[in-house]
Formats: sequence, C-alpha cells, structure tokens
Amino acid sequence: MATRSAPPAPVTFDLPLDLLAKIETCRQHLGLGSASEVIRTALERFDFAACRPVVTPHRQISVRLSADQRATLKRFARLKEVSVGELLRLAVDDLPTPRPKARKPARKTSRR
Repeated sequence: MATRSAPPAPVTFDLPLDLLAKIETCRQHLGLGSASEVIRTALERFDFAACRPVVTPHRQISVRLSADQRATLKRFARLKEVSVGELLRLAVDDLPTPRPKARKPARKTSRR
C-alpha cells in the first residue's frame, strides 16, 4: 500500500533583510525557482545534529505604564513598523549602565 505524503504547508517566520537577500542570491546562483526551493535545499544540506545554536535566555516581565506611555509606545511601534517589545528593548538598551564603584585600595600596615 502506498503511503500518502502530506502536501507542502506554508511556514511563516521572520528573517533579517540580509538573509532574504542571501536567499535571492542563492536562488539565482543555484537556478532555483522560488524562495521555498532555496529553503528546502538549505534544510536538506544542513547538519542539525552538529549545530549549536546560540540561545539567549529570556524572561517575560509585567510592568505598569501610564496611559500616555502606552499610547506613545503603540504609536511609535506603528510608525516604525516594529513591535512594542522591540521598542521597550531599545529603550532599556539605551539606558546608561552604572559603573561599579571603584574599590579603595587596602591600607598597607607598616611594620615597626
């Protein structure tokens, strides 16, 4: 009995523009017809067993914002075409990092 394979299903994900450009370059260079073919080729060639992805730990937090701050975030997220979370990360990254206080050198005791 022949086994049925599921038809290809669309998968949506975000990619940086440089990777999108690389997909197009590879598509032309390899003579492929679509971005889907490039992705399928990449997946067939990639060694998933040996890869070591960099994982940045994340934690979700909840904060209280004024109505004005919330409206400002939403407005700029829409204008800049980014998420509210991305704007929050940029704002926190922009905060000056306090420098640790310099340690005072230990007193030398003189021998008499």
